[in-house]
Amino acid sequence: MIKQIATLIFITLCAMTSFGQKPESLFDGKTLKGWKQVVGKATYGVKDGMIVGTTVKDSPNSYLVTDRAYGDFVLELDVMIEGEANNSGIQTRSHIDPAGDNGKGRVYGRQVEVDPSSRAWSGGIYDEARRLWLYPLSLHPEAKPLFKKAAFNHYKVECIGNETKTWLNGKPVAYVVDTLDKTGFIGLQVHGAGDNAGLVGRKVYFKNISIQTENLKPAPFPKGIYAVNYTPNTLSAYEKANGYELLFDGRSSAGWRGAYKSTFPEKGWEIGNGTITVQPSNGGESTNGGDIVTENQYGAFDLTFDFKLTEGANSGVKYFVTLSEANKGSAIGLEFQVLDDEKHPDAKLGKDGNRTLSSLYDLIKGKKDRSNYRRIGEWNTGRVVVYPDNRVEHYLNGIKTLEYVRGSAAFRELVAGSKYKDWKKFGEAARGHILLQDHGNKVSFRSIKIKPL
Repeated sequence: MIKQIATLIFITLCAMTSFGQKPESLFDGKTLKGWKQVVGKATYGVKDGMIVGTTVKDSPNSYLVTDRAYGDFVLELDVMIEGEANNSGIQTRSHIDPAGDNGKGRVYGRQVEVDPSSRAWSGGIYDEARRLWLYPLSLHPEAKPLFKKAAFNHYKVECIGNETKTWLNGKPVAYVVDTLDKTGFIGLQVHGAGDNAGLVGRKVYFKNISIQTENLKPAPFPKGIYAVNYTPNTLSAYEKANGYELLFDGRSSAGWRGAYKSTFPEKGWEIGNGTITVQPSNGGESTNGGDIVTENQYGAFDLTFDFKLTEGANSGVKYFVTLSEANKGSAIGLEFQVLDDEKHPDAKLGKDGNRTLSSLYDLIKGKKDRSNYRRIGEWNTGRVVVYPDNRVEHYLNGIKTLEYVRGSAAFRELVAGSKYKDWKKFGEAARGHILLQDHGNKVSFRSIKIKPL
């Protein structure tokens, strides 16, 4: 009996040690021990149990960062920011490039946003000084009202393996799967004020900063929230549970064939290194391998695809392609324009920019700025959502660029003034193929996935 009791006590103590660990405090409430300032001239101090960062004139973004790097962790803290024009963020697994910004140094890495502006993207995930927005809240607009102005907001950030998830005031916000940065420091940002006198002297307050690094278990995330996955040609367990399927396996042409053909083109397309690439052929439309389409057809859906342009290239991703027109050249369908806006002449044709990147080709301009698309030769992500009620949205790198309603009076008026005017009920089919266009320029695609709605 004594041996059994001793064994029970031992097991209980082990359980308490393994699963009863409390999070570690990263801030003692009195000093900046364990932290150091890098980059920028903003001031950081301690007052009333809070870290207080204050903006100064003519300073770039400033950062107070941990002395040590962290890999897997759950971080929690409370943040309050003054004003609605100010901005801040929480760096996770981040780094510093000493040569950046002409030798002044530059912090880069994933940042959880603190955004009191009307844009309201707090809790979203930004890749500071690198890829820019990874998870803007246009991907999860229901989370935009969670941030409380002129009050403390509770942030929770879970980084386990390749997954980063965020919560704001107890509610889920963002979900990113990313292969970059296995470890890095945690940082508290004071955004640069530049020469804007109205932003000088604005404060950001941080308190109750704690971290747990051992015996971590991923917290559940509710179904139905869009997740961003930067692992090429894969579906995370969360995406699978939400009904997504890959349209390209990264290795073969399975599920695809040539438009107006029964098999995949013998030339003009190359599959390798996890990409499916249309080969250059002097810019001619469907004169080499021709367009390719999915074997299956889709009605309402959520489609995501990565694309990489070469200089001056033109292509497109079309949807509701019925192949009933039997036309020459590229098959007919609604098109998410894929284009080098600066170097391809098509960007200056059409009406009011409706042939530029992310536009509904020849119908509606995709509104964007430099903050939401990446340079030629880098991967961008397009997204098309078609709802069962015929509402359609285009996104570029997570930011919505346009919306419209198929079959509406406004839509039909646009069609009547476009190159599609001669096609009866253009774009209004109940179902259709997804198409990758051969426009005679080299463009690569990967991570093509779809969720039927």
